[in-house]
Amino acid sequence: DDTLIELETDKAVVEIPSSVAGRVTEVLAAEGDELRVGAPIAVVDTVARSAAEAGPDDASDQEGSRDAPAGEGPPAEEIPLSPEKIAPERPKAEKVPAEPEPVAAPVPASPAIRRLARELGADIHAVRGSGPVGRITEADVKSHVRGALKGNPAVAAGAPAGADEPSMPDFSRWGPVEAVDLETVRRLTAASTSVSWRVIPHVTQFDKADITVLEEFMKQNAGEVARTGGKLTLTPVVTRVCAQALIKFPRFNASLDAEHSRLILKQYVHIGIAVDTSRGLLVPVVRNAEAKSITDLALEIADLADRARSKKVTAAEMEGGTFTISNQGGIGGVGFTPIILWPQVAILGISRAATEPVSVAG
Repeated sequence: DDTLIELETDKAVVEIPSSVAGRVTEVLAAEGDELRVGAPIAVVDTVARSAAEAGPDDASDQEGSRDAPAGEGPPAEEIPLSPEKIAPERPKAEKVPAEPEPVAAPVPASPAIRRLARELGADIHAVRGSGPVGRITEADVKSHVRGALKGNPAVAAGAPAGADEPSMPDFSRWGPVEAVDLETVRRLTAASTSVSWRVIPHVTQFDKADITVLEEFMKQNAGEVARTGGKLTLTPVVTRVCAQALIKFPRFNASLDAEHSRLILKQYVHIGIAVDTSRGLLVPVVRNAEAKSITDLALEIADLADRARSKKVTAAEMEGGTFTISNQGGIGGVGFTPIILWPQVAILGISRAATEPVSVAG
């Protein structure tokens, strides 16, 4: 149960414990590697551990078993890259080569979509998904099948005209360059925001709000929140206001199901808070924000932000958001256009507050 590896997936870092007792004799995975589920990450000598626990009287017997022919005595075990419990008779997986041969990698598709692909005789691995981060939809499978029947590989791949990105030029022709691999979070962010920008029509409304009274409110209540261990900032106040507004205007707390021509209205308010980290942008979610006080929100948002920056926020804590708030007051600027996170339909971007003269009643 000791932590063997930190696995980064879907913007979260998960600690994977060892399923056996022993000593790690070989590490088969390097930091930053992208591996298939089931690929071995380490070799553990369970015999050495058994000898250590048996004590000096039994050590000779254990040592003798270590030199036994194959099939006699417990062998070293490979720990596979999988959060599931390993079966005792599980065959060893081959090490992933530096240049892996073409294999069927896991695809983002629901069981219903996989079943549909099987019924239509389509290879789910060959279908290009149009959903977030390449998720495969029913329309993608049907489009793939139609394209295959027509002998059109572009249609079969689900690629609209002009969807392929142009090839990069050789920048070294004009001077020295350096190629740096994207971290997982930045790569996933690029993929998800590209999908969101492509499938959601973006319309931005800019406005200013007089927060003079709000500033006084925050000064008067900062001490009370501090006594609970939190810090009263603009973000928890705005989160509370947005939560109440989403109840009053439920169409902003919804998702558009274009495939079935319907609007899905959520009966809960889960607000995502954009957090800038060294690895990229993460959006942990405050659940049931409408039922929480400003003090509760201040404590929870601070906790989520701290754990997001220290790689301790879980994948589950970044799912299910119905609306998002991005506060760039710390960066500055007078306004910006944040990208709506699919399948949400709205996002709020807040810029820096400033003191300025305003005409009142002429």
